[in-house]
Amino acid sequence: MTVEDVKRTDTGNALLLANEAVVRGALEANVKVVAFYPGSPTSEILDTFSEVIDHFGDYKMHISSNEKVALETVAGASMAGLRSFTSMKSVGMNVASDSMFSIGYTGLNAGCVCLIADDPHAHSSQSEQDGRYFGEAAYVPMLEPSTAQEALDMTKWAFEVSEKHKTLVILRTTTRVNHQRGVVKLGRLDRTPFKKNRWQDIKGPYYTVGEVARALKAKLLQKIDAIRADFEESDFNFVVPGSGTVGILTAGVSYDHTREAMRNLRVKLPMFKLGTVFPFPEKKLGEFLKTISTLIVVEELAPYLETRIAALAHTYNPSLKILGKKSGHFSEMLEYNVPIVETALAQVLGKKPSMDYDAILKKAEELKDMLPERPPIFCPGCPHRGTLWAFRQALQQLRIQNKIVFNNDIGCYSMAFLPPNEFSDSMLAMGSSLGISAGMEMALEDKVIAMVGDSTLYHAALPGVVNLIHHNANVTLFVLDNAVTAMTGQQYNPNSPYNAGGHEARKINMEKMFDALGADSVTIIDPYETRDCIAPIKKAMEADGFNVIISRRDCALYGDRLKREAGEIIVPSENMKDICRSIYACIRDFYCPAIAIDEKDHKMIIQQELCDGCLECRQACPVNAPKHVEVKGR
Repeated sequence: MTVEDVKRTDTGNALLLANEAVVRGALEANVKVVAFYPGSPTSEILDTFSEVIDHFGDYKMHISSNEKVALETVAGASMAGLRSFTSMKSVGMNVASDSMFSIGYTGLNAGCVCLIADDPHAHSSQSEQDGRYFGEAAYVPMLEPSTAQEALDMTKWAFEVSEKHKTLVILRTTTRVNHQRGVVKLGRLDRTPFKKNRWQDIKGPYYTVGEVARALKAKLLQKIDAIRADFEESDFNFVVPGSGTVGILTAGVSYDHTREAMRNLRVKLPMFKLGTVFPFPEKKLGEFLKTISTLIVVEELAPYLETRIAALAHTYNPSLKILGKKSGHFSEMLEYNVPIVETALAQVLGKKPSMDYDAILKKAEELKDMLPERPPIFCPGCPHRGTLWAFRQALQQLRIQNKIVFNNDIGCYSMAFLPPNEFSDSMLAMGSSLGISAGMEMALEDKVIAMVGDSTLYHAALPGVVNLIHHNANVTLFVLDNAVTAMTGQQYNPNSPYNAGGHEARKINMEKMFDALGADSVTIIDPYETRDCIAPIKKAMEADGFNVIISRRDCALYGDRLKREAGEIIVPSENMKDICRSIYACIRDFYCPAIAIDEKDHKMIIQQELCDGCLECRQACPVNAPKHVEVKGR
């Protein structure tokens, strides 16, 4: 990913990722405060802001401990008179929504925009959540772009809407919008110096409870009516002309799929492209409904548009036939693509699809059956591999494999449920391993184990830690301290010595924190010294009380990057075949992608282009066959 086009001062064309276009739009809107917690598919927004912060030098940025804190940070900046922006994935809004609903009531001051990204198909999320309901439920206006250009333009306009109506504005995207790349026409980049305000000059009442809340609700309803009037005039809601009495309503990435599907079918149906998801431009939509007899609603996830357009049709076209999810033409599952949309349109129009998609998919499935399964695995050198290996050995030596319950959490270590570990009795949400462990500890005779990463610990797990310690719970907690939020791209967190732009930050002292909270013991292990980890893990699991094991070693990708930047040589490993006995413990128990079997002699070989020289595999080998490659002059 390059950000040079994001920094350009001209108004020419640029090839941008939609996430980069969002950043450019916010910069063109003169944003002054941004805050984020990373999460796919929005991580590139955080990364881009972080990468260009020193180039611009006229905005402030936090990598926050969680999404709620990030939203509150930008809301506070808006209250204080500075334009602000945050983004998060769909489940992140679950965390932030407590404050978001109150912000809807109190309103804000300077422009404040929040992007939330849904993840149809659950590519990197726990659920296929539909975030469109947040806007309506909180009375917060919501926009939805379809292209990289709209991502830029809507971001800029969202600041204007926010500032005019003194409200938070939500920009809703999906994975295929965030990660699409397109040619974008850049706007003017008129940045101003960062300048703090005086609260006495701009202060307002930003609180809501009881009688105050009731009065604010009445004003909020008036505000939404005013926003709806503006949305009626928005160019982001438009009709694509076509012929016939069958029309289409769509939004977001489904608009892109629908255009291509119609091109394949060589039809041109009239289509209403919706850009303002809430509040609806009811009059503009109603006039469109009067011109057709059948409406096909193309939208991923829940029948959000379909349900609302059915209610609107009672006023504008009571005889309108509506086809979509409820008619069985589309599914509420997974993400759509051109074949899915084209097949549904062909069925409605009595046409044949442009190709036999069922046959193509059947052939693809046959070809897939010929391939070996390739489950996700940890990177070469990942410290989690060593931690989990040592955990397995400790369980075997204690002979309690069937006498524990293991509550996992969200991070790279979520893969613990896959071979060779096959752990995880639960894994729900950020920090949930601690709360679930509290209930299980009371209800089960088994030993309760919880596992979190350092980023997850500070995101949502600390209240659960406090709860367990306060109630004298008998739980062993593993904290995987790898210095960064690794799963989403190695962003910094409160456990890192840096923050946005690589600026120095105060790293939280994790072990002192646990001591201060009253943990019964805190043990630090190095997962690269894998065998030495077994005894302290056993001790912590045998002890009563709340005992913490901190497995501390940098994320391999992050650590290797630091080494390369410092000019340090990364020395890979090799297998000494004269010692190797083809026991395959490294293959069977470690699953490192750098390790393979030599078909000539059936002994283990290490692919040095993948190996980062951690030598964790040597710890697993009963005969210590792996070693570092000899480097001349070393």
